[in-house]
Amino acid sequence: MQPPTGQPPPGKRWHTREDSGIRLDAALRWWHDDEPIEHPKIIELFNASLVLDDDGRYQLRIAPDWCYVQVEDAAYEVRIVDITPDERVSLRLSDRTAEALDLGSLQLTPDGVLTCRVKQGRAKARFSRDAQYQFGEMLEESPEGRLVLRAGQRHWELPLSLDALQAAT
Repeated sequence: MQPPTGQPPPGKRWHTREDSGIRLDAALRWWHDDEPIEHPKIIELFNASLVLDDDGRYQLRIAPDWCYVQVEDAAYEVRIVDITPDERVSLRLSDRTAEALDLGSLQLTPDGVLTCRVKQGRAKARFSRDAQYQFGEMLEESPEGRLVLRAGQRHWELPLSLDALQAAT
């Protein structure tokens, strides 16, 4: 099937692979042609099908079909924070993958949401409320007033300040 040619009708788009009309907003909500996508199974399919290509562009890949999508900020949501048997911090993401937390990439947004880098540092992930709470349960204050992450017997000093976290809550 040949793609459409010429200009689309006023206010419409052809919905090509390059211009799908699909976007993921900064709050991790999916949209199509500025209408929210609300069906939970479609949202889960889109979350699981989002990939970052070699050129740094986001695509939805579903079976043999694919299209580019616009991602406004974070592309993935951290849904669960785990401690692995070898006492490492693992993140379970909205695309159904898991990976080790890069502690050096942790940041706190102005509205108090934790973010980090994922996918070998190529993409940004935003913590869900539950994941941020789970992460907070692992934090302690050192005698020097610094923020420390404890996983079993291991602990790491964080690049975030306790003051910044308290101000965000």
